[in-house]
Amino acid sequence: MIGIILTILIILWLFGYIHVSFIVIPDVVLFSINGNPITLWNLLILLVIGWAIGVLPSPFKEIIAVLLIFWVLSVLGIIGIIAGLSNLLVIIIIIAIVVSFIL
Repeated sequence: MIGIILTILIILWLFGYIHVSFIVIPDVVLFSINGNPITLWNLLILLVIGWAIGVLPSPFKEIIAVLLIFWVLSVLGIIGIIAGLSNLLVIIIIIAIVVSFIL
């Protein structure tokens, strides 16, 4: 189950944040909060991370939940100290899921 979540999250991250030239997937903006567009990819990543929180064991569940809160705040533009913080947080979440999968 964790392997499926990890695969889905990596695919969503790749197609949502890294634009591959030969694969054109439209970036649909659903709405805007504080001038920051919330796309379909952001909502899908939010749902997959929420699903991962429900499946992971206890110590990883709390770590991913805190990272999810930081990710939501960075997507909404509230935490804008580091450019690309939301992208970095998704990578950290993927690494945490891989570590929980290995252990």
